[in-house]
Amino acid sequence: MTEARANMMISVWRGMGSTGKFETFEVPAQDNQTVLDVVTWIQQAADPSLSYRYACRVGMCGSCAMMVNGQPRWTCRTHVKRVLRDNQIEIAPLRNLPVIKDLATDMDPFFDKWVKAGGVHRASRSRDMPIQEVKPDTAQRQAADNGIECINCAVCYAACDTVSSNRDYLGPAALQRAWTLFNDEKVVDKQAVLDAVSGSGGCHNCHTQGSCTKFCPNDLDPLGSIAGLKRETAKSFFRRGSKQC
Repeated sequence: MTEARANMMISVWRGMGSTGKFETFEVPAQDNQTVLDVVTWIQQAADPSLSYRYACRVGMCGSCAMMVNGQPRWTCRTHVKRVLRDNQIEIAPLRNLPVIKDLATDMDPFFDKWVKAGGVHRASRSRDMPIQEVKPDTAQRQAADNGIECINCAVCYAACDTVSSNRDYLGPAALQRAWTLFNDEKVVDKQAVLDAVSGSGGCHNCHTQGSCTKFCPNDLDPLGSIAGLKRETAKSFFRRGSKQC
């Protein structure tokens, strides 16, 4: 005889905008169950009005990111057994972002800062020119490649306490993108990258707590990228000062 499994008590944030509350659902426990499976079960079997976001379900796109027991996670990668506490789990929308409804957040502020940090690549060659050779074994190329796997899931943004206390702060993902472009040999105007991240809300607002690197699902190092920007913007400041003397 198969032993009956106890149901889990799942608290899910419900609401729109800045108002809402947690609602508890009793969800059947199953083998190899992810947090996204739990949310999907609630939407399909208990309350079809529950709003949330997901796409691939296989740990590739990052669109299913939510707060699980107060920590940002890709819910499709997070197995229930890892986060179940006293037979309970708390699920909420990513913090530091406006809530559209329930578990779905508005990503516009995140991407607006990504653009503000100079995250859009501006080509230095026309389509009529030969393709620029990129040597993969240089230190500069390695620095650029280290952050190129960022898929803008906003987990690092949700994990960042500096973003919580300073709404002007560009955030780890945007600054990591700027560091990638700064080290990209195809980007000619390096100073423009530094200028974009050295002002109010830029890299020097980082408190070096490291939550961005700790929680990155792709094992990237935004903290290291921000440290690189701090070094280069400081060098740029002193170079400009010496030229004025």
